Amino acid sequence: MADVKGTPREVRKAAIASLFGSALEWYDFFLYGTAAALVFNSLFFPTFDPLVGTIAAFGTNAVGFLARPIGGIVFGHFGDRIGRKSMLVTTLVIMGVATCLIGLLPTYATIGIWAPVLLIALRIVQGIAVGGEWGGGVLIVSEHAPSHRRGFYSAWSQTGVGLGFVLSASAYALAQAVTTKESFLAWGWRIPFVVGILLTAVGLLIRLRIMETPAFRETESEPEKKSKPPLIDVIRTHPKSILIAFGARVAETGASYLFLTFSLSYAAEVGVGKGVVLAALVVGMLFESFAMPMFGALSDRIGRRPVYIGGAIAVIVWAYPFFAMFDSRNPVLIFVAIFVAVVIGHGAMIGTQPAFFTELFASRVAYSGLALGHELASMIVGGFSPIVATALLAWSGASWPIALFMIGMGAVTVFAVAAAPETNPAVLKDGKDRKGREEPEGPEEPEEPDEPEETEVKSQTV
Repeated sequence: MADVKGTPREVRKAAIASLFGSALEWYDFFLYGTAAALVFNSLFFPTFDPLVGTIAAFGTNAVGFLARPIGGIVFGHFGDRIGRKSMLVTTLVIMGVATCLIGLLPTYATIGIWAPVLLIALRIVQGIAVGGEWGGGVLIVSEHAPSHRRGFYSAWSQTGVGLGFVLSASAYALAQAVTTKESFLAWGWRIPFVVGILLTAVGLLIRLRIMETPAFRETESEPEKKSKPPLIDVIRTHPKSILIAFGARVAETGASYLFLTFSLSYAAEVGVGKGVVLAALVVGMLFESFAMPMFGALSDRIGRRPVYIGGAIAVIVWAYPFFAMFDSRNPVLIFVAIFVAVVIGHGAMIGTQPAFFTELFASRVAYSGLALGHELASMIVGGFSPIVATALLAWSGASWPIALFMIGMGAVTVFAVAAAPETNPAVLKDGKDRKGREEPEGPEEPEEPDEPEETEVKSQTV
């Protein structure tokens, strides 16, 4: 990635815009996962056995993840060609409209099979929108930020993801608190979805005020570097970076959806009230949202790899205790289980991720590269991890296979990040990381091989 930064005011403005915009967009996306765990099985799949209905509801949730690479490819292409800002505005509008329509959908009792069909269609639209959102939301900050503070500033885009979950879970908790069980199933669950359109309008006003990134403006002034379609270009020039991004996300996205969605249905299986888990998730994600910039700042000091690997190891170590604490049915232990899982394990990975992934790719293909690696992992791992966990629970009637599943995902991420080069310029020396490996492709533009020679000539002249 080229080290072209904006003014301090532009950096702060981009960070704030990314935070609020991503919070509102992910509020919409997370609403669906929460509803899938709480109500969609009975409202849209009432003819199934309850556990099978839960799997079906999580299946429609996974459809959104299947659509995310499509959004990543489409919006990544245009984000690399015409700009980050315009794509972020477009994805926000699409997401807001789709979410509002979900809140207005008739249920199975009203229109039969068409209810889940329309639900799936709108979930696909949500998936396309959020697939195009993440890469742009990260780049709008990281391409403004100076390299020595990139971890800190770009992590605020992820803080928006955490706050989006807090908003969605809080909205559901409030809707449940002010309605009876019958009223909540009849109409209360719709309120958080419909309100989303108002939040979208707020996010739109914020995003329209930000500037295009300096790194994109620089590549835009050099059209010869954009001769190939960005998707083909990034696959040809950065295949290792795509695989690293994919592997790094296995534990981050797979474990996170076990923590955030599967834990709600698992709580019901072991006799714990969902309200306890929702409250614990809100508290944990709120703390994690502000821990993310701390982990990003730490990665500015010691490197992206050690912080990211530390988070993956925490997920591995915490897998068995997490479910054991749920099995205890003790609310305090459940709070501790979720707090450690999301704040330390997930927080270290997702807080470091924006800067780490951005630095893996050259600016001219960064949107496409980030979207491809990030969203393929979301599709394959994130969307299906709650389904796999539910199936393992149905098969074994115990939590140990799910813990093993989580450990396996953590191991994949440790291996992927360990195989990556260090990307933080602050810990690189003479173009190599601390293990002596060459600096990654992303920070350098391969089209400019003669630059070192020009520097040498200037030095001799002086």
